[in-house]
Amino acid sequence: MEPLQLIATTAFGLEAVVSRELEALGYTERTTSDGRVEFTGDAAAVARANLWLRSADRVLVKLAGFEAVDFGELFDQVVELPWAEWLTEESSFPVRARCVRSQINSEPDTQAIVKKAVVESLKRKWPRDWFDETGPEIPIDVTIRRDQVTVSLDTTGRGLHRRGYRIWTGGAPLRETLSAALLQLSYWEPGRVLADPCCGTGTILIEAAWMAANRAPGLGRGFLAEEWPRLAGSSSEGAWKNARQEADDLMVEPPEVPLMGGDRNPKALDLAKRNAEQAGVTAAIAFEQVAVADFGSHHKYGCVVTNPPYGERMGEKKEAEAVYGDLGRLARRLDTWSVYALSAHKGFEAIFEEASGRTGQVRRRKLYNGPIQCTYFQYAGPRPPWM
Repeated sequence: MEPLQLIATTAFGLEAVVSRELEALGYTERTTSDGRVEFTGDAAAVARANLWLRSADRVLVKLAGFEAVDFGELFDQVVELPWAEWLTEESSFPVRARCVRSQINSEPDTQAIVKKAVVESLKRKWPRDWFDETGPEIPIDVTIRRDQVTVSLDTTGRGLHRRGYRIWTGGAPLRETLSAALLQLSYWEPGRVLADPCCGTGTILIEAAWMAANRAPGLGRGFLAEEWPRLAGSSSEGAWKNARQEADDLMVEPPEVPLMGGDRNPKALDLAKRNAEQAGVTAAIAFEQVAVADFGSHHKYGCVVTNPPYGERMGEKKEAEAVYGDLGRLARRLDTWSVYALSAHKGFEAIFEEASGRTGQVRRRKLYNGPIQCTYFQYAGPRPPWM
């Protein structure tokens, strides 16, 4: 098989994180653009990227990139792509489209045109009037950005944030992929004390526990491409099997260093404990029903990584601001600790710094929690003696 052009998609602001993850997997030739990191690989790369990427959303196989300013050009380009190399007579091939600042701006029409072009292409190989699409699903992804079209196949299926341990979320939880990215954008590393005093359903701490055990986040789930004829043949099937075996072999016993979670909401805390049990990390995390004002630790040089409430709903703003003040006073008490907080509240920085005394020490990074634009506030504490 010739090398595949692959794309790891990601939320805006996390491209560098995903690029570093790919580098750690050994994929050195990478190109980064908004919301995606392109790299080259084979069937093994598809398997390993799906299993190991912690902060990416999906892994795509890129079939083509070209310019199109109208539906005629789009059809003519798509119909000539080698669809019969990837699809069979039975394959299910739903099309999803996204149009951004392009002359082609109707996503439903784009989906219909691409679908028609693929069907016409398949008819050249298998002359028939209708394709039942009862076989393995091979989703077609079409992105048009400033008239530049990218046509890809989605190897992942359910997004990579679907790790399999979240029983029920409650409210608007932090996605697993963003949680993993927040950890990687902090100075926390396995072996260093970690606390989340606003832990909610525990996602940040569970992701940290998996990182400490070097557990591949996709190990407990399946992926669409495992059923694709082109990526499930004898050699490719071995690639998936080998990638899963590699992930099993690389797991380690995590350091016996505390991962601590606190929340004053007993229902959220119960969900956090159940999620941790489902993830197999109950013994690694100490959960406690406690308000931020009463949270504390005797350890030094730890890290707080947290997603405090934003106070977006009516009547919740003052409550959220009180939490920011409590978080700042916690940072003052834990003066050797680093503090990292994701917030969409415009007043977070001023409230936190007044309470913590850490004025002028912040680094900011713009991220998105779903559709919500946030800032990741990074307050690095003193360097630990061992670093």
